[in-house]
Amino acid sequence: MPKRILVGTVTSDKTDKTVTVKVERKVKHPLYGKIIRRSKKYHAHDEGNEFTVGDVVRIEETRPMSKTKTWIVKTQAVEADLDVAAAGN
Repeated sequence: MPKRILVGTVTSDKTDKTVTVKVERKVKHPLYGKIIRRSKKYHAHDEGNEFTVGDVVRIEETRPMSKTKTWIVKTQAVEADLDVAAAGN
C-alpha cells in the first residue's frame, strides 16, 4: 500500500525530535458551493531537530512511533517560483 505524502507548515518545534505540522486543504461547501479551507495538525518525527516554525515541509506516513506520531518529515518542500506575468504574455 503506498504511503501518503502531505505538504504543510511547521507550527511547533518545542518537543524533542518532533514537529507539529499544519496541513491545509480546500473543499467545496456541499450546499453553498463556496470554497472553504480545512486544516488539521499532525505530529511528525524530526530526527535531527532541523526544522523550525514556519518551514514548509513534506511529511510521509510511517509506522506508529508513539501514541500520536505516525508521520515522518522527509524533506523541506520547495515552492515553485513561477513568473506568471512573463508566461501569460
